[in-house]
This record gives sequence, C-alpha cells and structure tokens, in this order.
Amino acid sequence: MPNKEIETNENKDTTLEKSTEGDVVSANSKKSENVSGDDGANKNLVGIKEAAASDNDTEKKKPPAIVNLAADLNLLNRQDLLQAVSDVVSGQSRQTKFAFWSTQPVPKLYEEITTNECIEPDKDISEIRPDPYALPEGFKWDTLDLNNSSDLTELYTLLNENYVEDDDAMFRFDYQPEFLKWSLQSPGWKRDWHLGVRVVKSGRLVGFISAIPSNLRAYDKVIKVVEINFLCVHKKLRSKRVAPVLIREITRRVNLTGIFQAAYTAGVVLPKPVATCRYWHRSLNPKKLIEVKFSHLARNMTMQRTIKLYKLPDQPKTKGYRRIEPKDMDKALKLFDEYMKKFSLCPVFSKEEFRHWFTPKEGIIDCFIVEDDKGNITDLTSFYCLPSSVMHHPVHKTLRGAYSFYNISTKTPWLELINDALISAKNIQMDVYNALDLMENNTFLRPLKFGPGDGNLQYYLYNWRCPSMKPQDVALILM
Repeated sequence: MPNKEIETNENKDTTLEKSTEGDVVSANSKKSENVSGDDGANKNLVGIKEAAASDNDTEKKKPPAIVNLAADLNLLNRQDLLQAVSDVVSGQSRQTKFAFWSTQPVPKLYEEITTNECIEPDKDISEIRPDPYALPEGFKWDTLDLNNSSDLTELYTLLNENYVEDDDAMFRFDYQPEFLKWSLQSPGWKRDWHLGVRVVKSGRLVGFISAIPSNLRAYDKVIKVVEINFLCVHKKLRSKRVAPVLIREITRRVNLTGIFQAAYTAGVVLPKPVATCRYWHRSLNPKKLIEVKFSHLARNMTMQRTIKLYKLPDQPKTKGYRRIEPKDMDKALKLFDEYMKKFSLCPVFSKEEFRHWFTPKEGIIDCFIVEDDKGNITDLTSFYCLPSSVMHHPVHKTLRGAYSFYNISTKTPWLELINDALISAKNIQMDVYNALDLMENNTFLRPLKFGPGDGNLQYYLYNWRCPSMKPQDVALILM
C-alpha cells in the first residue's frame, strides 16, 4: 500500500456501546494511527489492519445472548492489531481525507472497474532509491534477527507494551514469540524485511515493521505481493515521525526485490475496497468472559443458561476427523488447490508454504482433516491462536482467541465439520472462536451460534485494479 510523507498521530478511544438488542454494554476497544499525506514524497507499500469500524446494520431474529456476545468480543478481532495509516486527523473532510489516496496507484472510491490489471507498470531497480531513508535525530536502523533470542524478546516486549490495549487497560493483545517467528518467517522471508528502529544512546528498540512475500490469484491472474505487518512505534515516540519513515524504508527494501503490488485489510473505507467482510464470534467459555468483564450477562439470562447455550460435546463426532500429519500435506494441498477454484481472490501456495501455514504448532496453529475409508482427504478445517492479556483480574490472566483460518468441506456437512473445530478449540482451552463471513462461512455461522460483530473488514489491493467481489468470493486470510 502506498504512502507519501505522512504525519502520524496516535489516537486511542474506548467507547461504551450497547448491543443491537440494547441488553448489554461492552467496551469496544479502538486504536488507530491517524495519517495524512504531504506532497512531494515517495510512494510506499504498506499493509493496513485496523480497528473494525462500526456499522448500523441491525440483524433480526437473533438470540439476545449471541448479539450481546458479538459486541463484547470486538476487542479480539485479529485485524484490530495493525494500526498503520488508518485515518486522517479527526475533523478533516472526506475530500481532504482522500486527497492522499488520489495520488496513489489505487482505484478511485467510486470508480467502476471492469479490468483486472496493474495500475502502474513495475519500475526498474535503477529508479529506486539505493540508500536508507534518514531517521529523526537520535534514532538508527537495525535489522532484527528473530533467531536471536535477545532480538525476539525485544520485539515481543515492544509489541506487548505498545501494540493494542483498551483505554481502561483491561485487555492487551499478547503475541507470543513463537507466533511472531511463525508469522514472520514464512517461506521466502528476508531478514532485511524485519526492520527495527533503536535509540542511538541506549540501543532500546522503539519501532518495528515487517514484510512477508506471497502469491495471490485475483480472478484469472496470479500476482506477487507483499503483506506488511506489525507496524509499531513506542507510545512515547509517536510525535517523532518514526512511523512514516518506517513505512517508507520497508517500501524501499521491498521495491528493491522487484515487488510492486500489495494486499492489505482495513476496518475503514478507503479507495477502493475489493471486498468487504464482517466479523462473527462464537463463545467457547462464556463464564470466563463474563468474570473478567469482557462480556456481560444479557437481560433475562442467568450464568447457567448462558453456559448451557454455548455448551459443546466433549469430543469431535465426525468419522475420520483427526489432526493433520506430515504425510497428509500433498493430498491436503491438492484438495486446497481444487477448492480455491471456487473463489476470485485467494492465495497460491507452494508445497513449502502450505506445510508452513498448516503444520500444527501448539498454541499457534492447528489443522484437522477428515479422511475417508479409502485414505482420501475430503475435508479440512484450521484455526490460529492469539491470546490477550487480562490486566487486572485476581484469577484470570489471559483470554485465548481462536481465529478461523481456511476451511474446506466436500463430504462432511459444514455444521458437523465446524462444530468439530469448535470442540477442538475448546479442548485446547480457547475461550472464543472468531470468523469472517468470507468463503462459505455463512453456511455455518448463525446455525453454530456465532454472533455478528459490529465492524467490517475491507480488502484492498495496491497498484492493482479488478472488479469488486462479494465476501463469498474471497478466500484470503491475512495474518
């Protein structure tokens, strides 16, 4: 995603919102870096993941407890975590807000698109700045080595203390070190793209940004893109203009490798979404969520009735349902590739990439398949794990969130397959299961007692234009 010289201003606000039914008040944590563009600076790629923007859609005929839960669980949205280039300074007009985007190779907001092609041609490497951008005085660049325990610990600490929390300091996202390595060391990763900023005098890590490469198919064309992630600047330094330089420098490094397209997501509407999806949430441990005041009992609901509403069987029921093993990977990838043909926006995984993203790792990623009597893999379900710290509770210290990854049903009915996934998540102590309404997820969301969240997630492509898609046309999960 592009950016010119930018001004970054940290703005966090926690609002109390009633649920659609008006029964429950919940803390909806939002955090964003407000950005506007100045003329005369270079274009940049950056991935955006932002706090989901609330909408006014009212869902009819849904159980009150599910409605209330959806509002309360908004904090756990995975896409709340990267707050880069999210919005302009409060009070600016729409015209001013989008003035920056009008200078970038992205479609206009109301542009009717009928082609599927790049907006600007790729540049020759000789046209790209060869030297790093200058940081503000007192700071220096450092490329982190995530295989070095000291660097990894410093990154974990920076994100843990400065990434996202609510204004009341009750909950804070808690990326574990091994999750960071998994998400940042996918096949093709480059150490040069794990970019840090340190204070010259103390050597303290105060900023970070990263990139990973990926191949996507947009309709009938496969494109090489980069996903930018974990843009973070220390809270006390957000007036020092470190974030804009981080974005420009990672862009320069990415461009030097010949990559000029990007895919990113945002909770706000910018020029121009390829698709808009919505979050849904399913409680696995309602008692714990209520005890930490993350969610509240609905009107006319007791704790026991709420627990009963969300109770799951002890073990999965589907015959042949089991955790994926190394021997299954080739068959599973073949199933995946065939299933992806249904969709208009999806990843194109190599064997190495598929093994990386779908090999189970305790507390990070889990994947289950259904194998029939003939040894064929007919179905697949997967989720990744992301905890949040509970800051001020005498008993509970962590909320554990499972996030739906990729699901494939060709034989096992959707409700049976995903119910088994819920059970699997519950059995490894997940407290809530989150999913977007993309792919064929709408088939199971409401029947399995997921509640709709109050925010949307927009999908964007940088330097690429293609016709807009419906959520069910999208099969892409960005970490």
